[in-house]
Amino acid sequence: MTQTHADYQLSQLDQLEAESIHIFREVASEFEKPVLLFSGGKDSIVMLRLAEKAFFPAKVPFPLMQVDTGLDFAEVLETRDNWVNRLGVRMIVASVDDAIANGVVVDDGKTSRNRLQIGTLLNAIEEHGFTAAFGGGRRDEEKARAKERVYSHRDDFGQWDPKNQRPELWSLYNGRIHAGEHMRIFPLSNWTELDIWHYIGREGIEIPSIYYAHERDVIKRDGMWLSVSDAVQPRDGETVERKLVRFRTVGDKSLTGSVESEADTIEKIIDEIAVARVTERGATRGDDKFSEAAMEDRKKEGYF
Repeated sequence: MTQTHADYQLSQLDQLEAESIHIFREVASEFEKPVLLFSGGKDSIVMLRLAEKAFFPAKVPFPLMQVDTGLDFAEVLETRDNWVNRLGVRMIVASVDDAIANGVVVDDGKTSRNRLQIGTLLNAIEEHGFTAAFGGGRRDEEKARAKERVYSHRDDFGQWDPKNQRPELWSLYNGRIHAGEHMRIFPLSNWTELDIWHYIGREGIEIPSIYYAHERDVIKRDGMWLSVSDAVQPRDGETVERKLVRFRTVGDKSLTGSVESEADTIEKIIDEIAVARVTERGATRGDDKFSEAAMEDRKKEGYF
């Protein structure tokens, strides 16, 4: 039978892409000074790719900002710089080391660099006068993130109240803020880890090489395989082992674990994730293992 009409049904990835692009355009038209939080990890890279599409052929109309712990993987920083140079966007680096030196945050020797990112981020947002900050958080990552709206209001202290959020019926977003407040915007809220990888494969997106299986010296600590580096050295009773591993998420290398894996292509990674029963943060982020509410506590204080 001859088809007499066009099929306008979008695939799941196309629907997610269209929703995210709509969010980017809404924010760009509504907020005076947006910024995209860009770590060089897979989610922030997909977010930047969507922003690139949203405004093409024009340049991305807002800067990028990385909150640098000083403990990032070299491969991640290299990929970050490749993206920044290719797109010709302005990159702001908010350094935890600088924040410590300037008295913005206090390094007591016990608090992780990830937690020190909170004060560093809030100070940078205030200093630059940003009114909206795009983040790559997804609802499937962690239960605190599952509570959050696409437009997530932050008060004039940069704090989030999970019990006082604005409704988003029919994808209508309320971006009204008072002086000193700002919004966190999450264009990837409805994406899953599997969606992210399907999109990376479809779009041929450059990501850090450590997401793919490779040999690395690691030690077992707190149930995670941590990469041996200047930030992670074996303690008494710990043994350095050479293993075939990859990273499901990237962050502070002193707290981010790898997983044993032979998945060295996107297709193999997709097959691996399809049967996984633990999210990437739950499996390999030490900063989320401190307590049941670790992420929510940090988010209330101003974390991503």
